[in-house]
Amino acid sequence: MFQEESPEVAAAFNKLIETIAKPSALDAKTKQLLYIAMKIVTDDQGAALAHVPFAKKLGATREEIRETVLLTLTVVGLKGINTSLVSILDAYDKA
Repeated sequence: MFQEESPEVAAAFNKLIETIAKPSALDAKTKQLLYIAMKIVTDDQGAALAHVPFAKKLGATREEIRETVLLTLTVVGLKGINTSLVSILDAYDKA
């Protein structure tokens, strides 16, 4: 819907994401792991799940994904773990 209703804004947003995601001080895998954690913390489960295959493709191990989810414990408490850990690891296994 965003793309259809506001193609110019969507294109600019996509360009911003491409620019931010390019490896620089942080490598691409680390950025994907950060996206997963940030999306869990902001309660955006769908986006967190969407970043899992990208992280795996960039070489993230299942253990790195698990640890990324567990790091959110200090920010959102057990809620993040309870709502994310199983589905994130399942997404990793299926990717």
